[in-house]
Amino acid sequence: MIQDDALITRARAWLAEDPDPETREELAKLIESEAHEELAARFSGTLQFGTAGLRGELGAGPMRMNRSVVIRAAAGLAAYLRAQGKAGGLVVIGYDARYKSADFARDTAAVMTGAGLRAALLPRPLPTPVLAFAIRHLGAVAGVEVTASHNPPRDNGYKVYLGWGSPRTESGGGTQIVPPADADIAAEIDAVAALADVPRPSEGWETLGEEVLEAYLARTDAVLAQGSPRTARTVYTPMHGVGKETLLAAFARAGFPEPVVVPEQAEPDPDFPTVAFPNPEEPGAMDLSFATARAAEPDLIIANDPDADRCAVAVHDSSAGDWRMLRGDEVGALLAAHLVKRGVTGTFAESIVSSSLLARIASGAGLAYEETLTGFKWIARVDGLRYGYEEALGYCVDPEGVRDKDGITAALLVAELASELKEQGRTLLDLLDDLAVEHGVHATDQLSVRVEDLSLIADAMRRLREQPPVSLAGLPVTLAEDLTQGTSSLPPTDGLRYTLDGARVIVRPSGTEPKLKCYLEAVVPVAPSDALPAARAKAAELLAALKRDLAAAAGI
Repeated sequence: MIQDDALITRARAWLAEDPDPETREELAKLIESEAHEELAARFSGTLQFGTAGLRGELGAGPMRMNRSVVIRAAAGLAAYLRAQGKAGGLVVIGYDARYKSADFARDTAAVMTGAGLRAALLPRPLPTPVLAFAIRHLGAVAGVEVTASHNPPRDNGYKVYLGWGSPRTESGGGTQIVPPADADIAAEIDAVAALADVPRPSEGWETLGEEVLEAYLARTDAVLAQGSPRTARTVYTPMHGVGKETLLAAFARAGFPEPVVVPEQAEPDPDFPTVAFPNPEEPGAMDLSFATARAAEPDLIIANDPDADRCAVAVHDSSAGDWRMLRGDEVGALLAAHLVKRGVTGTFAESIVSSSLLARIASGAGLAYEETLTGFKWIARVDGLRYGYEEALGYCVDPEGVRDKDGITAALLVAELASELKEQGRTLLDLLDDLAVEHGVHATDQLSVRVEDLSLIADAMRRLREQPPVSLAGLPVTLAEDLTQGTSSLPPTDGLRYTLDGARVIVRPSGTEPKLKCYLEAVVPVAPSDALPAARAKAAELLAALKRDLAAAAGI
């Protein structure tokens, strides 16, 4: 723990330059009450800037998200852009409806303006994909989105995009940062001395009008096939986030029936009062959507996360007599099959933690396929990208418009597919059956452990490295890879990959949450087609055994 005198001295120095009355009051009370343990937690270091930008709990101090931390981050980004020869360039700034998001966005605009760059704020809280679109649409040198996506209510974050391309992105920029840009920006942030040294004029930036949103909506028209059916009826939840207005407008433009919005979750609310975590994947998060669907009897349920860059899909399962969420891998395969049927060309891409079914679909269609590290910062950089997805409900279906995951356009494409199947008297589940028969059952699951003490994650990774499993679920491990060494096609990352005969396991720390995440896949051939139920049962048993054995091996 920091020595008490040094701790109080550092806290008082931070307090003296804090521009936010709320966090000043909060910190002053901690100092006055001599809350040493809490102060030590806030001043034990600094919130680190990386490829996910910044993300953390709101509050006073360098280990929390606050205006002081954001101003320093913006100043570091501005210095980096100038060092890259982008002085005078445009920086577009978007934000969600979380606590302090609008403040952080305005601070960023002020810092960019003071550094001699042009700054433009989106007109109000809007989905992250609108910001990603605006970077390319307006020719910006960079973009910033203030959001913590689906994190808990007390969190906020700061995501950075660059507006120029890389050798592997021939179609231009608008993608999230990757190394070495993250380290270069972090170094510039560390070089910021006193906040008083950061020029922050009270005006001089632009607030964009509705034309940028209209341009995004016009671009969504390109996602759908001309003349395709638009009959699917939808229940929709924005999960207390910013997606509702944009999604409803996109569905109206496309001619779909107006979605029935889950009333309890319809409006932005930074407290997210109806969910423990505002993430469609979390247990209970979709309960209100299911209840609404039981009354409305739609063809499908669509959910966005709070910043609407992810898209969840649920369908009615007649065999179970109720609604169920589709896994991200299932939606990823459905969208891929739909695009293949439409005759698209280009490269299909996914991260290493997503299902290997996409590779089978791409190969069967004679399309290029590429596997990347986790995150759309990597997927978006694939040459010739036509479609990319990640199992955590992220889908890029229009890379020329939005070089990132986009929960609005993905929702449109899912609704189009559901409409086509509806006209044939079929459902999304029927198409999943077809894919399983053709390519084998590709069943996926996840063992995810949320921790308070981050050392537990490091302990589990160390244990697996020191005593790697030789078998899991009764299957021998045929290849064990420590991804910190990189592979012939992947740069280094903190992860472990185990290949088995008919199964695959990947273990990695989450980049955005205090979680250890283990991704499991079992592949079981289906022949003949009437053996599908047995193949699915075998895959489920295999996944359960993988989860049990991996937990034991990792000590979690």
